[in-house]
Amino acid sequence: MKLDIGCGSNKQPGYYGIDRTALPGVNLVSDLNSEIPFPDNSVELILVSRMLAYANDLNYAMGELYRVSTHGAIICLLCPYAHNFRYSSNPYLKSRFDEHTPRYLTTVFRDPPGSPPCPQLVPYQYFPPPPYDFRLLRMELFYNQTYQTSLYEPEELELLKELQANVVDEIMYHYVVVKAPMMENEWLTLCEQSLPEPYAATLLRSIPPF
Repeated sequence: MKLDIGCGSNKQPGYYGIDRTALPGVNLVSDLNSEIPFPDNSVELILVSRMLAYANDLNYAMGELYRVSTHGAIICLLCPYAHNFRYSSNPYLKSRFDEHTPRYLTTVFRDPPGSPPCPQLVPYQYFPPPPYDFRLLRMELFYNQTYQTSLYEPEELELLKELQANVVDEIMYHYVVVKAPMMENEWLTLCEQSLPEPYAATLLRSIPPF
């Protein structure tokens, strides 16, 4: 079973579509504030596009994604970037996401190769162990169109997003669901694989540089 949550009218082929609006191709009208109507350990791939930030209880929503997933399932989340005024002024967005977020979703964190680094959670590094285990495979930043230009080197963009807001628009994560022991080499192999993404992410890639 494969789920496309927040699919809109662009559900990926072969997926079960869930959206809050009854659009063509949507199989279930729902959101992440209620139980996902599938048995435990029944889903091997989940795409969540621009839906998670609206969840009233992020831990509950992540717990539901974890519950229905099999061990080794892949989950892709496309989310609003925390440091962007467009999203911080939206009263309906309940959660914010950035490079720190993946560290809160597992007690066994490793930076995946080829992705932006996830900074240490210092000095406020304490957090209760989560009731789930999502390990980051890949993280990608979608920059504001103004910064999609050859004027900036990758190192300059990295510095800019640390110093000012509105540099990054959205962030996308790929996680593997861990419910049994997973060796580091198995995780690394998954990091290097081609991973699925929602239609909205593919559309973002098609935006021409500024």
